[in-house]
Amino acid sequence: MYLLGIDLGTSSIKVAVVDVVTQKKVAAAQYPEEETAIKSLQSGWAEQSPDEWWQNVQQAILKLNAGGLFDPKEIEAIGIAYQMHGLVVVDQNQEVLRDSIIWCDSRAVELGNNAFDSIGHDQSLKHLLNSPGNFTASKLAWVKANEPETYKKIDKMMLPGDFIAMKLTGEITTSISALSEGILWDFENHEISRDVLKYYGIDEQLIPTVKPLFSAHGQLKTDIAASLGLTAGIPVAYKSGDQPNNALSLNVLKPGEVAATAGTSGVIYGVSGDLTYDKKSRVNTFAHVTYSPEKKHTGVLLCINGTGSMYRWAKHTFAPLSTYAQLNTLAAGAPIGSNGLKVLPFGNGAERMLNNKYTGAQLLNIDLNTHDQSDIFRAIQEGIAFAFRYGLDIMRENGMEPKVIRAGLANLFLSEVFAQTFVDVTGIPVELYENDGSIGAALGAGIGAGIFNSAEEAFTNHEVIKTLSPKNSAAYEPIYQDWRIILEKQLTE
Repeated sequence: MYLLGIDLGTSSIKVAVVDVVTQKKVAAAQYPEEETAIKSLQSGWAEQSPDEWWQNVQQAILKLNAGGLFDPKEIEAIGIAYQMHGLVVVDQNQEVLRDSIIWCDSRAVELGNNAFDSIGHDQSLKHLLNSPGNFTASKLAWVKANEPETYKKIDKMMLPGDFIAMKLTGEITTSISALSEGILWDFENHEISRDVLKYYGIDEQLIPTVKPLFSAHGQLKTDIAASLGLTAGIPVAYKSGDQPNNALSLNVLKPGEVAATAGTSGVIYGVSGDLTYDKKSRVNTFAHVTYSPEKKHTGVLLCINGTGSMYRWAKHTFAPLSTYAQLNTLAAGAPIGSNGLKVLPFGNGAERMLNNKYTGAQLLNIDLNTHDQSDIFRAIQEGIAFAFRYGLDIMRENGMEPKVIRAGLANLFLSEVFAQTFVDVTGIPVELYENDGSIGAALGAGIGAGIFNSAEEAFTNHEVIKTLSPKNSAAYEPIYQDWRIILEKQLTE
């Protein structure tokens, strides 16, 4: 018996099949091989085509099946992880009305700030645990204000994972966790936020049916099953934003447990047992996958937009013919502190942890007679690690005190320089696991379909690959403090 996980990322679609008994990956595939482009029609805008996502999902599944490592007919349930905070809108025929305004798009910042002021800061934070900010509800309000003809045609608004589930099943549903990441959920009253709907003038009929996150969100349509070689009627039994899903995949389920990832964006995600919030909305609180009215497990999320995206830009700009592994080797050849070269990695839209300010990515203190590629690539990895430390200190202000952080051995954590710098700068050990969002989504499907009796049962074979402990914290601390002073000076100019 197998489970299929789909991870709708910003760069590509990843899919995996997991064996129910071993809880291990049987096969995995990615499509496309090249990173999917982000459309930026204006500075600070970011869009992608939902229809292209769907085509890529189908191609990824067909590629997965073609490996011949499993019988697709033995897949019993499907789970979906997806890039958070995006907006997808469809008409009554379930046709996409415009490209998705995705997570790193900054156009709705002012709308969200005005909503925060009008609803009231205390009211927003107490009920929403966040400012409306630049999240999905504000993105929908932007469409309403700037594209009224499109808005009139909307039958349902969705998060990206809701859209893929719709294409698989024909059903449109959502969950409390999804609505909370869109800043559409009232935690105090346990209902869709009347404050946000009223302020933005959004009709509640645009919101899909709310179902438990671990539950059947529809059954695979006969025609889709035939085209993908799967069994008709199997459930889409799990949908989660990529960061709560990453936490699930790392068995981060209980208050006090913390996960990290450094993909296109960088995230530290800690589970709390309280309805907690940051008064400045620099970090954000959403309903975790294990949230319920009885167990108010929330996920406190620090997001840095420009991590993997910064490294990708540097690769394409400075060493387009090199592999990431080669760049990591280059970085290891530079000393701690990169001979004084410093990097602010904030070039992928307004940063919530910087109060929605946009500094742009910057390489500072360049010495044409000293610095070479090794310094550049180490400085970028150090700058990203410093950004994590800056955000973690904000989380510490809000009561999050992790003793260990769990991360997947993937993306930037594949670099020994980055992983050790992260540990040295934060002062917190990191446990590395074989981990992938698509594997987490598959195991989530097993929980939602009742194949596993509990979330804990789905991770009985979860094993740490490597543990990293601080080694160079004393050397890094003054270098980090210099970096922090530079950043904060930028923020006040």
